[in-house]
Amino acid sequence: MDKSVFSDEQRRAIFLAERQAEKMARSAHAFVRGNTAQHYAWLKELGEQIPVGPPVWICGDCHVGNLGPIADSKGNIEIQIRDLDQTTIGNPAHDLIRLALSLASAARGSNLPGAITARMIEEMVLGYETGLLALDDKEPAVPEPFVVRTVKREALGRKWHHLAKERIEDVTPSIPLGKNFWALPDDERWSIGVLLDLPEVKGLILALNKRSERAKVELIDAAYWIKGCSSLGKLRYAALIHVTGERKDKLSLIDIKEAVASAAPSMGTALPQDFGERVVAGARALSPNLGDRMAAGTLFGRPVVVRELMPEDLKLEIEQFTRKEAISAARYLASVVGRAHGRQMSPDTRKAWIGELQSRHPRDMAAPTWLWNTVVSLLVLHEEAYLRHCRASAIQAA
Repeated sequence: MDKSVFSDEQRRAIFLAERQAEKMARSAHAFVRGNTAQHYAWLKELGEQIPVGPPVWICGDCHVGNLGPIADSKGNIEIQIRDLDQTTIGNPAHDLIRLALSLASAARGSNLPGAITARMIEEMVLGYETGLLALDDKEPAVPEPFVVRTVKREALGRKWHHLAKERIEDVTPSIPLGKNFWALPDDERWSIGVLLDLPEVKGLILALNKRSERAKVELIDAAYWIKGCSSLGKLRYAALIHVTGERKDKLSLIDIKEAVASAAPSMGTALPQDFGERVVAGARALSPNLGDRMAAGTLFGRPVVVRELMPEDLKLEIEQFTRKEAISAARYLASVVGRAHGRQMSPDTRKAWIGELQSRHPRDMAAPTWLWNTVVSLLVLHEEAYLRHCRASAIQAA
C-alpha cells in the first residue's frame, strides 16, 4: 500500500491498525486480549443460559493482564483492576467469563495441561465467592500466591527512575521519539497543555503525594504514545510534566487516553453519557486506588481520561506461573474481582448472587456448568479466529 497519498492522520491510523494486527498475532492469549468487541458478539450468539447478576460496575475486559499492583494517591499498594476502558454497569457474570477465558487461554499458551485449566476455573469460582464477602480492602480475601507477593514487593521498591526507564527509556526530562513515541504538531501539544491546566486535572496531579496547592504544573514534553493493543487507533498521549514550587521539584508522566463506548453489554440506566466520566466512575467503584488518580476531560472534541502513572503500577503475567501457581493465582485474582463487585452490593444482594452461582454447578464441581460450557465454546471460536488472523497477517507481511 502506497501511504504517500494519505494525510498524516490517515497514515497514523493505517500504521496503528497494522501494529494492532501484529500484536494480536503474537499469541492466542494476545488475540483474546485484543478482541473484546468480537468476544461479546460471540457471547451473544452462543445462547448459553448465563445468569443475570445484580447490576454493578464491571470491568468489561477482565483479563489477567488487567489486574495487578496499583498505588493510591498516597503510595499504598493493593492488587486491583488496572484498566477500565470497557467498564460499564452490567452483569458481573461477564467479568467471570472474561477472566476464565483469559486464564484458560494463557494456560494453553504456557503449555499447561487441560486438567490444570479445569482446576483453575474451579478455584476461580471459589475465590470469586470468597471475595464477594470480603470487603476489607486491607486484607486479601485469599492468601496471595508467591508470584503475586513477588510482583507486589517489586512494586514497593520502584521509584521514578524505574518508571522513566521502563516507559520512556530515559530519565532525562524529554520523551525519546522513535518506535513507541511520535512527535506532535504544535496544535496538539498546545491542546495537551490546555487540558493539563484545567482545574480538575491540575488539582488531581497536585493531590497525589500531598503536593502543595501552590505548586505549579509545567508541561516539559509530550508525544503520541503507541501503546496497548485494543487501544491502538484511538488517541493516546504521554505528557512529561514538571511540578515546581515545592521543597523538591518532581517530574511526572501523565497518560492521556481516549475514552470510547464500552463493548460490554450495559444494564445501567444511569450511566454517564460522557465516555470519560463513565471510565472514571467505573474505576472509582471497582479500583479505588486507580479511580482516585483519574480525571475526565476533552481533547479535540473527544472524551479522554487523564491519569498520572505511578512507578508502583505493574501487571501480572500468567505465563510466569507454574502449575501450582496458576491454580492459586486463579483463585486469588478472582477474589480481587469478587471484592470489586461485592463492595457495590448490599449483604442480601451478595448472598443472593452467591446462591445463584452455587445453584448452577454439579455436585462434584465448583464451577457452574454455564461457565465451563461458555469458556470451552469461546476458546474454540477464538482459536479458529486467531489462526485465520495469523494467516491474514502473514499474507499482508509478505
